[in-house]
Amino acid sequence: MTNQEILNKIRNLTNKEKRNLSYQELVTIMEKLSSNEIIELSNIIGYPVFTRLCMNELKHKFVLLQDGAAAIIVNKEGEILLQSRADRDKWGLPGGCQDLGETFEETVIREVKEETNLDVNYKDLKIIDIISGNSRRSEYPNGDVVINNTVLYLVENYSGEIKIDEESKELKFFSLDNLPINQHDPDLIEAYIKYLEKRSHENEK
Repeated sequence: MTNQEILNKIRNLTNKEKRNLSYQELVTIMEKLSSNEIIELSNIIGYPVFTRLCMNELKHKFVLLQDGAAAIIVNKEGEILLQSRADRDKWGLPGGCQDLGETFEETVIREVKEETNLDVNYKDLKIIDIISGNSRRSEYPNGDVVINNTVLYLVENYSGEIKIDEESKELKFFSLDNLPINQHDPDLIEAYIKYLEKRSHENEK
């Protein structure tokens, strides 16, 4: 089997099957791959999952630093789109981790498409802020602990029909004065509120 055939075989696995690859399977696969093919493998599996698989028995003990992007998607009523995640009972923003070789713009456009089915153009992205530090710490039900560095974008122009993927239970627009209590990204939403306040003050000048 050629290297590309191996990669294609992994590409066709379900997300659950990718997460269940053993450390020894990964070692056997990666011994045959070039550095570019290892980057491709990482992007097929997803960088955070791939990184943890490479850690063998330490994969749920290691605190992972992740770079990523998230989107404040605003409808005509000024409401923001939140995602009820399938892996926990919390509402968060569409977004995710950067793949190897991606720009942050490419990350947020890809993640929005994967998680909401909406299409966003590069020219319609506006940076709100870059959020980092302990407010970006997140713990998952399987024991994983991550600290995210997140580029937060404002998206006011988009196209397509909203559809959920396997990572979501529900997608819903909320007004800022009626947000759910069980939020996954309160620090990001707070950054957006501060952005709106700053923009309002600038418009008054």
